[in-house]
Amino acid sequence: MYNDRVLEVFANPKNVGEIENASGVGTIGNASCGDIMRVYILVENDVIIDAKFKTFGCAAAIATASVATDMLIGKTIEEALQIKNADVVAYLGGLPPQKIHCSVLAEEAIQAAVADYRSKQK
Repeated sequence: MYNDRVLEVFANPKNVGEIENASGVGTIGNASCGDIMRVYILVENDVIIDAKFKTFGCAAAIATASVATDMLIGKTIEEALQIKNADVVAYLGGLPPQKIHCSVLAEEAIQAAVADYRSKQK
């Protein structure tokens, strides 16, 4: 079902955890579908210097959250908003069709974390 890269990222995810006093936090998903993803970002001078995640879900949800947070680090806020689910899927070398929604959760969690960060800046 999953390719070797997805299994490797799932088995050894990066950026797992929380950021205390995060600049922005985005939570997407719901318990009824089984996947919940929370992304934390730490921003300095409009650049994301750290990103972490907590995910309740399947291997694809964990792998996509790990890859998405890795992609965030070092990006500006505007660059972060350009990360799309297709970028995450491509990095992983593909996902089964029924698991693409996990990459969409990752994209939406990034957008929610950025929206939270921006709301705190006002």
